[in-house]
Amino acid sequence: FATLRDTEPLLGHADGEAVVLVRRGAEAFAIGATCTHYSGPLAEGLVVGDTIRCPWHHACFDLRTGAAIGGPALNDLPCFELVRENDLLRVVGKKKNPTASPPAHSPSSVVVIGGGPAGAAAVEALRRLGFVGPVMFVGDEAPGPVDRPNLSKDFLAGTAPEEWIPLRNAAFYAEKQVDFVIGDAAKSIDRKARNVTLESGRVLEYGALLLATGASPARLAIPGADLPHVLTLRTLADSRAIAARAEKGKRAVVIGASFIGLEVAASLRQRGVEVDVVGPEEIPLARVLGKEAGTFVRKLHEAHGVRFHLEEKPRAIDLGGVDLESGKRLACDFVVIGVGVKPRVELAHAAGLVVENGIVVDARLRTSDDAIYAAGDVARYPDAFSGEKVRVEHFAFAERQGQHAAASILGKTSPFVDAPFFWSQHYDVSFCYVGHAVNWDRIDVDGSLEARDATLVFRKGEKILAVVTVGRDLTSLRAEAAIEQNDLVALSALLTAQS
Repeated sequence: FATLRDTEPLLGHADGEAVVLVRRGAEAFAIGATCTHYSGPLAEGLVVGDTIRCPWHHACFDLRTGAAIGGPALNDLPCFELVRENDLLRVVGKKKNPTASPPAHSPSSVVVIGGGPAGAAAVEALRRLGFVGPVMFVGDEAPGPVDRPNLSKDFLAGTAPEEWIPLRNAAFYAEKQVDFVIGDAAKSIDRKARNVTLESGRVLEYGALLLATGASPARLAIPGADLPHVLTLRTLADSRAIAARAEKGKRAVVIGASFIGLEVAASLRQRGVEVDVVGPEEIPLARVLGKEAGTFVRKLHEAHGVRFHLEEKPRAIDLGGVDLESGKRLACDFVVIGVGVKPRVELAHAAGLVVENGIVVDARLRTSDDAIYAAGDVARYPDAFSGEKVRVEHFAFAERQGQHAAASILGKTSPFVDAPFFWSQHYDVSFCYVGHAVNWDRIDVDGSLEARDATLVFRKGEKILAVVTVGRDLTSLRAEAAIEQNDLVALSALLTAQS
């Protein structure tokens, strides 16, 4: 015990399983060593309070129970009993899953609208936190919640099988006693009667309602944008359609040098498709990552054969190609549009909720109606770190908001303080982004992007807004923890130490 360094994970094995030992003061914990999201090595992660965080995509687990309490992981870790014999620790077997205490508040029923990550995480959190009442989970399209980041990455590239993509299936929800409604979308909300009417006419009563309706891909208002070979990417069906086109056609135009557009470009290049990317900006992703990182991304894609047509806009699309406003024509077999998304606020607006660039919520993720909550891409919430109301379109963050909304529904009064986080994969380079920077004065770069070892710090004045890392997982995790705790001193010290 004495040789364990406080909060420093130690990797070992017990009964053929990889286990991490963690000491916190006078206590010690033993927990599964492999993240249940993408099998990240938790021994290389970070201990924050009573949690351990995965270095790859920041999934968060409870050290005491193994519970997956922070997305993108949904499955719990095994947790092990420890016996201390003088100064030795011995693993003696797995702990049984603890029984949840009755929640502080238990509504008559909960309806969750939206079959994406926020809704899926909320449904599971409700059951984990001890809610035993009726839960109705309403999604738009089959198969239900999916691993959306993979739709533009490994699955689209052809390196991940489709069975990896669904987060859960109907059997899972049946086991959790959740009424999983798929293919029968919500049509209207009656706030006075507290019910939701579906397209089929079915009426669902609610004591609490969570809107996790997400966002829809933006379309282009140009001739030919509605042709069948012009595609967007949001759902599993969308990704399947792009992959099918890539099997037959070997030339694609991607309209939009966004994260989704460039991830699609990278995946199509892995399939051997020739790719032209069209975007109005001078440097791709400069609006989010800054000019230096944006230039690096462009060179990275060009090294893999992508052709860029920047400071250009499409004028029209036909079956043989895309005409640009400059007069240039790009021949292609299919087109993928990645020009952003729009929050799906129609239900909320029709119900009379406050809507302003998303559904406006408070620090507990409650809307202007105390019985209705919102989470995920559609929610505009007060960010504790920046002090501004923001709407964030990140997969793992949507899951975390869904989990917090569930806790709020059940009486938890603490505010949502998680730091916005996303990752973006481009060939062999992964960017991890923590925080939220819309406008900044400067970006300080430590290390080398070309060497895949760098930290980018976004500042406005002396205030740090966001941190982007390449090849520095622990720095990203520590920055996330400091932002969550609103610890400007720790955040500044962390980043100063690298310089």
